[in-house]
Amino acid sequence: MSVQKQEFNFDLTILGGGPAGLSAGIYAARGELKTAIIDISMLGGQPTNYLEIENYPSYSMSGGYELMEKFEEHADKFNVKKFPLENIENVKIKSKEKLIETQDKIFKSKATILATGAKARKLGIPGEEEFAGRGVSYCAVCDGAFFKEKVICVIGGGNSAIEEALYLTKFAAKVYVIHRRNELRADKIVQQRAFKNPQIEFVYDSIPLEILGENTVSSIVIKNLKTNQVKEIKTNGVFPYIGFSANAELFKDKLAKDENGFIITNAKMETSIPGVYAAGDLRNTPLRQVITAAADGAIAATFAIKYIEESK
Repeated sequence: MSVQKQEFNFDLTILGGGPAGLSAGIYAARGELKTAIIDISMLGGQPTNYLEIENYPSYSMSGGYELMEKFEEHADKFNVKKFPLENIENVKIKSKEKLIETQDKIFKSKATILATGAKARKLGIPGEEEFAGRGVSYCAVCDGAFFKEKVICVIGGGNSAIEEALYLTKFAAKVYVIHRRNELRADKIVQQRAFKNPQIEFVYDSIPLEILGENTVSSIVIKNLKTNQVKEIKTNGVFPYIGFSANAELFKDKLAKDENGFIITNAKMETSIPGVYAAGDLRNTPLRQVITAAADGAIAATFAIKYIEESK
């Protein structure tokens, strides 16, 4: 017997409650739109897993969770309706009326902002899936404490990789940073901190081939791209930080995307469908930071307000 789903009507629905979604909610509610934020998890998004954020203006240093609490409190001030932990089953965005269907609710709106973010990209090598949660992790803050006095390999050379490597030195005896290029891509200030840390050893021009172990990770096989030499490094943990892929499975072939699967928008955050906007890490943006996601949300909400007013 099917259960009757509860229906909600809003001017604007926002799918995703990270920096982009919360910022959009604040701007939309200030524009007197009846606004809802819907998320499959708790609100806050990726930054809630960051131990420290030091590049968000007005905060010389903030915990990621604490910063996103401030975002959420700001949204509460303007009475943005929040629906966390929703099991989203269907998204219909091609018609004039937008519809988001969860396990027990149906949300209808005049416009919608997609702010579902991105997830850590997988290495795609043997052993990665097998040892997920048993030595392979994508969150240093979540799992770093399990590696006290052990050896860890971080894969990547960007800000996330180097910042997480630095964080992991609080627990690990040694941290290898394995990077496919001969120099890092992280900000210079972050690089300098890592170079000064005696617990970090850099392995350049190398890629991982396989993660080995029995019950847990015991080593990783890497290949030097210049010499073609293959070697095995003894390690207890592997933390990949090689970029992100868009959380766009719900939209599949409904929107125009770039070659990497990120949603294409214009400067107004408009997608290929009228009344549908994308903001934050989900879209094809050159920078994925809290500040740019928040700016995207503000822009998307501003033009969603105009779209709804013009549609009346």
